[in-house]
Amino acid sequence: MSNTKYILGSFADPDEMMDGIDKLQANNISIYDCFTPMPIHGIEAKLGVRPSRLPIAAFCFGGLGLILGFSLLYFTMSYDWPMNIGGKPSMPLPNFVPVTFEVTILLCALGMVATFFFRNHLFPGRAPRVMDLRATDDRFIIAIDARDNADHTLIDNLLKEAGAVEVKYNERKYVSYE
Repeated sequence: MSNTKYILGSFADPDEMMDGIDKLQANNISIYDCFTPMPIHGIEAKLGVRPSRLPIAAFCFGGLGLILGFSLLYFTMSYDWPMNIGGKPSMPLPNFVPVTFEVTILLCALGMVATFFFRNHLFPGRAPRVMDLRATDDRFIIAIDARDNADHTLIDNLLKEAGAVEVKYNERKYVSYE
């Protein structure tokens, strides 16, 4: 088992998987990740996943859009080519609101999408990384790093006690779709 990278516990029911997480954590066994075909309420808190920092990135991109939108209008209307149109001021702030708002929303949305793709390593042409192909269909998978946890028989027994349908020893990091 020296080549084993991950121990995968496959469950048919999400409640059994949550029970398996509890049993593994009660025995101080670190869980690498869980893969499910649908969202499961409360699994992030159980695994200790920190909240996303995507809202902070959204705020930064929105602020950048606000500054760039206002700067564009100020430069074009007041600095580079000021025009006297009907005696109106060259820097009418209320007229800047719609364009500044639209540029703020545009940069915020594009920045959040780019940040999401970058953070999750979703680049064009990258092969999908899946531990077990059934995790996207009907199985709930708990992946345990075999190198961090030495007692593989204890892990195997705990997963089977919790109701695991199958326990696999994965030698490669990911399974490809081919």
